[in-house]
Amino acid sequence: MMKISELQAKDVVNIADGKKLGQIQDLELDLKQGMVKAIVVPTEQKLFSWLSSGQEVVIPWNQIVKIGSDVILVRLGNRYQEMEQYTQK
Repeated sequence: MMKISELQAKDVVNIADGKKLGQIQDLELDLKQGMVKAIVVPTEQKLFSWLSSGQEVVIPWNQIVKIGSDVILVRLGNRYQEMEQYTQK
């Protein structure tokens, strides 16, 4: 069993490109089925090196490959890469 606070302390890494996405900020829950639907990770895009862009990545639970002792490995494909390119422009 694991606590939410323990999940939030782990780094989230995309195994498709090896990039660190950040740490879990929030969870999306399905209360009717009693399950976690997705994790929410704020992007680390910074404007002027101090102002966050306010974007977030919602990662469906089925995209989580492994939850380790200090890292959560996820597999994000084209949709994430397209969003990342858009936010960098």
